[in-house]
Amino acid sequence: MIRTWHLGGHQQSLVLASFHNQLPEAVYWGPPLPETDNLEMIANANRQDVTGGMLDQNPPLSLSPEVSKTFPGEAGHSLRDKNGNSLAPRFSFHEEENAETGVALTFKDRDLGLTLRFALEVCGRTSILKLETELKSDAPIQADWLAAPVLPVPSQTNQMIEFSGRWCSEFQTRRLPFAPGARTRDNRTGRTDHAHFPGLIAVRPGTTNTSGEAYAFHYGWSGGHKMVAEELFDGRRQVQFGHASRTGKPGTHFQSAPLYATYTSSGLNGAAVSFQRYCRTGLVTAARNPRPVHYNCWEAVYFDHNLHELKSIATKAHELGAERFVLDDGWFGHRDDDTSSLGDWVIDTRKYPDGLTPLIDHVTTLGMEFGIWFEPEMINEDSELFRAHPDWVLGPADQIRGRQQLVLDMSRNEVQDYLFARIAAVLQDNAIGYIKWDHNRVLPVADAAQAEGTYALLDRLRAAFPDVEIESCASGGGRIDYGILQRTQRVWLSDSNDALERQRIQHDAALFLPGAVTGSHVGPRTCHTSGRMLDIRIRAWTAAQRHMGFEMDPRELTDEEAGVLRKVTSWWKANRDWLMLADILRLDSSDPAIIAEQHLAKEGDRFTVFAAQIKTSEQVLPHPLRLTGLEAGETYRVKLLNREDAPGLSRGTPLLKAEDLTVGGQYLMSHGVTLPWRFPGTIWVLEGHRT
Repeated sequence: MIRTWHLGGHQQSLVLASFHNQLPEAVYWGPPLPETDNLEMIANANRQDVTGGMLDQNPPLSLSPEVSKTFPGEAGHSLRDKNGNSLAPRFSFHEEENAETGVALTFKDRDLGLTLRFALEVCGRTSILKLETELKSDAPIQADWLAAPVLPVPSQTNQMIEFSGRWCSEFQTRRLPFAPGARTRDNRTGRTDHAHFPGLIAVRPGTTNTSGEAYAFHYGWSGGHKMVAEELFDGRRQVQFGHASRTGKPGTHFQSAPLYATYTSSGLNGAAVSFQRYCRTGLVTAARNPRPVHYNCWEAVYFDHNLHELKSIATKAHELGAERFVLDDGWFGHRDDDTSSLGDWVIDTRKYPDGLTPLIDHVTTLGMEFGIWFEPEMINEDSELFRAHPDWVLGPADQIRGRQQLVLDMSRNEVQDYLFARIAAVLQDNAIGYIKWDHNRVLPVADAAQAEGTYALLDRLRAAFPDVEIESCASGGGRIDYGILQRTQRVWLSDSNDALERQRIQHDAALFLPGAVTGSHVGPRTCHTSGRMLDIRIRAWTAAQRHMGFEMDPRELTDEEAGVLRKVTSWWKANRDWLMLADILRLDSSDPAIIAEQHLAKEGDRFTVFAAQIKTSEQVLPHPLRLTGLEAGETYRVKLLNREDAPGLSRGTPLLKAEDLTVGGQYLMSHGVTLPWRFPGTIWVLEGHRT
């Protein structure tokens, strides 16, 4: 007996089959299949041979591979009873629940009192698969591991792109070959983390940004995850994602976070566009429209808050085009450095004797929204909260400190209640429209309940203050995932404001993140994290590639620098309505010194290309830059927006230095655009319109 199911969209099809009421297997995942295809035939065609040295039947690579079926690789669940004895369930089909966009499949092991349910959905126009696993038990058990629905990847995709990184260098990508055995990443830091973005892309060796097959995964969870990319001895491959191992407590109900997955035949951009669109339209809610130009005062003043100085900075930021002013760390308790006052969310009357009202009034009179910094999950030992409630700290008393701080146990209701009351009081008493929510250290104990408690607090605040936007920051990019983005409207991609470093970080993060949620700021002339001095042009245009903002002392700008920044900001404002809805397409540059992106409007009628020269090229003359995603038979007018930035050593007469280029889409995608020569650390910006 075979049961089959087909989850299909415009970009992909996933076909599942249950043989003899066993757990379902993915028997097909790839380009979309017609509804007329015989699914039972496809299921039977997927059966593989057996030969010498093998069992008489291939143990199924199901949505949750079972030890009881002698599965030779990583099982989809690892369970123990109350006495610590391992459990080996034998699940069989119980029921299916059909919905317009997917199906829920339930399987039971009645002898052990276990119920396993898979919720499988295709998300609208984005064709993203959203897959979840739920386990229930009649009696308390320990679930050391519960994977989201497990998917195979085919043998032709014999490389994987995985993600690592560090503070100020997030979203590093690395291509690794599949090989016999398991590639396991078990992130037990308690947060998404700089070093462990929960994503994976399986590709063919020839897959590029613009062509080739890719199978992409993202686990939407903020509390640390485990990833397994395994090639079995028989050649089959599986990819698993779930919560970090051994982070849950004994119980009767366990649930994975959603695993988002997609197949594409149009290169990495095909997957990136699906993820960007889903994040923008199906995940993030209640974001300001249009997106306001953002100003954050951190790198201008740090902890040295002075009302007169802050008003002066706000005025200058407004003159440059800022529409939101964010007061960062240092406004509460007795917070003069990072050693005290976390947890004491009361306005510091030494710095603000009349409260925040004078500063807020000044900011709002200028026409800007006011935002404020919190780090709710953290506590300092030098704080009134710690002196009152040392028992609220997560982990042992002798734990290693991180950034002079400890962590509150967010699983405790009284901790959530306290934080909600303190944050709500600040929001109720002041005209605040934005929170920068920080998280500056890893956890001493890897516990899924910590993330669940944070989610609960965020959900409660969102319900009480629906007009307040929230940014997820964790020393920059330490908590970026679709779990936190369900509850926030922006992420702070990295603490690095070095424009050349951000070019790479932004470029790789675009595999999953749209511009509308990705904060990018114009930093100081001398970057505080790299020490590098960069021209205002590369700093401004880099910020203009995402949700634009400033984070420096605007009073340091020369008149020329201020003029450039005002010009770029004005351009961004004039274009943000379409730009923040655009697909970010990564371009395949034949020159590794160039990082280039094409932002293509939803209607396809206009685009902007940002081509940054991040280092010196090996060759003298620039290679033509090939565009993508255009209509081959249409004509486009292309303008070099910042042609006045050409240096004196650019002595020739390429057409774009003097006039616009009007050619067909096929030419632009096949030959490409010939740009003028430029120095490293600079950027060209192109505007294109379909004629």
